[in-house]
Amino acid sequence: MIKAGIIGATGYAGQELVRLLLGHRDVEIVWYGSKSYIDRKYYQVYGNMFQIVENVCLDDNMEALADTVDVIFTATPQGLCASLINEGILNKAKVIDLSADFRLKDVAVYEAWYGIRHQSPRFLQEAVYGLCEINRKDIKHARLVANPGCYTTCSILAFYPLVKEGIIQPDSIIIDAKSGTSGAGRSAKIANLYCEVNENIKAYGVLSHRHTPEIEEQLSYAAGKKLNVIFTPHLVPMNRGILITGYANLAEPVSAEAVRSAYEKYYGAEYFIRLLDPEVYPETRWVEGSNYVDMNFKLDNRTNRIVVMGALDNIGKGAAGQAVQNMNLMFGLPETEGLELVPVFP
Repeated sequence: MIKAGIIGATGYAGQELVRLLLGHRDVEIVWYGSKSYIDRKYYQVYGNMFQIVENVCLDDNMEALADTVDVIFTATPQGLCASLINEGILNKAKVIDLSADFRLKDVAVYEAWYGIRHQSPRFLQEAVYGLCEINRKDIKHARLVANPGCYTTCSILAFYPLVKEGIIQPDSIIIDAKSGTSGAGRSAKIANLYCEVNENIKAYGVLSHRHTPEIEEQLSYAAGKKLNVIFTPHLVPMNRGILITGYANLAEPVSAEAVRSAYEKYYGAEYFIRLLDPEVYPETRWVEGSNYVDMNFKLDNRTNRIVVMGALDNIGKGAAGQAVQNMNLMFGLPETEGLELVPVFP
């Protein structure tokens, strides 16, 4: 059995990690870390775990945790993992960080967008960006995996074949994204109160959202040159889900069949990516509670543009599900183990 520890087990992504790992036949969770609920039973924080998890919450002592487990998940705010990690820890346990601490290779870019000093820049080049469908080979041999963000997972996967195959003009990408409120985390914030969110939709982080450089960096690798995107997120009154609608100029006229062939080239064998039938467009309700990404596209010959759409569960494939998928790769397990979950509806 793989022994796992979770720092930040009482956040939304952390709780989803617990739920998924409890159903994983090769994993035992031995450390439920939560600085806010030390010594409280885990089920007292999440009532759905009553008579399922009897463990008490422990602290965020990563040094002690590394002596106890094979893999550490850090589902914590930006900066914490970077402040705790060191060579000794990585020599003892694999680390999958769900924050943004190791997603960007350029420390100056990280510090500019996140507004904090990076405390472990020496590990940035080693960290593998954990987008399994693109970086599978490198993830298998990694000690430290940077689990991608939810918006970024959906955006990068939706545009990757188009950029990689030169179907679009890469500097023309515009991404309009919507997220459920769980994406903001479990901590109390006035902007996320029921009366603030219900019956409302709003843009936020306009031209300043922290996932922007992450999307740009990964798509730049695909393009073979630096590119910029316009990314605008919106908060919508639902619990879970990411929906992105992206736009780009075509490099030259192309048929729908050729575009579909490009997607099938990269994703035809991918279990968790579902390219929908023509004229069927992604909806968040059809991926909720799962590790699937649904996507499709529509060509606009009138304007020589393409519209790209993608949907995923922000806590699932956008966080915890992807982290488990990364863990499976790192330990040589079937990639789908513990993740073959039918989406929940209604």
